[in-house]
Amino acid sequence: MNLEGTHVAMVTPLDDDKNINEEEYRNLIDFLIEGGVEGVLAAGTTGESATMTHEEHQRVIDIMVDQVDGRALTIAGAGSNATSEAMDLVKYAEDAGADTALVITPYYNKPQQSGLYDHFKLLNDSNNIPIIAYNVPSRTGIDLSVDSIIDIAKLDNIVAIKEANPDLNKLATVFSELEKQGLSDNFTVLSGNDSLTVPMMAQGAKGVISVVANVLPTKTSEMVRSALAGDYDKARELSNDLFDLMDVMFIEASPAPAKRALNLMGMNAGGLRMPLKDMSDENDVILQEILKRYDLI
Repeated sequence: MNLEGTHVAMVTPLDDDKNINEEEYRNLIDFLIEGGVEGVLAAGTTGESATMTHEEHQRVIDIMVDQVDGRALTIAGAGSNATSEAMDLVKYAEDAGADTALVITPYYNKPQQSGLYDHFKLLNDSNNIPIIAYNVPSRTGIDLSVDSIIDIAKLDNIVAIKEANPDLNKLATVFSELEKQGLSDNFTVLSGNDSLTVPMMAQGAKGVISVVANVLPTKTSEMVRSALAGDYDKARELSNDLFDLMDVMFIEASPAPAKRALNLMGMNAGGLRMPLKDMSDENDVILQEILKRYDLI
């Protein structure tokens, strides 16, 4: 499976009653694909998966697979802090026809590294769909170690990792070990931090699962394609140009800024589910100033 490129951690548009807005979700998918991205992710952290019922989680996966219709890679968020629940979600993603499942490291319970390995091994052994591990210690409270990453890279169906630990020294160690153990050709590293995508690709990552691409898919995709082509002068120029927009996407808890930006752009992404709240007036002013700078509003 070719996981190179820009994949979007999509927001989930909601209607006035905070229910999934299917029409706007389909419109967002078309906007992103027309913007040149290689893949889309449903029901990730940016998609407010933590506030979805199981039925809603399954529904957004179904909508994604149907609307994409083979035009891009489909990634189904399928993680949980309970291994049994993650197994059900991964199985659903496979049956729904998603290309791959994204599985976050179990959050809150802070398992041992051996528990993390066993979690991914059980998912690997119980399903046939390719799986992307997702390491985001700032949200889960646990960091998948270098040794654990190398161990899961040896599993047949664990094909990639979305790495959101910003420690580039750790990442360099991962790439060194993957190379030493002959795993580089069969295991893909994707950036989980927009602002670090180009540095990570310089080390060996093959793309990004992006938040900022919700708002500006064209330029984000151009940046990643430039890096893939080895044109790091162009990639660095685009990354630096995009930095303020990347940064403001996290001025408050994601996806609040991304949703607000899309609403200001006329995309009707709707509001947020509690406990997330709308952005403060002060930060909203900052967001609007930056969006104007990029001619997005």
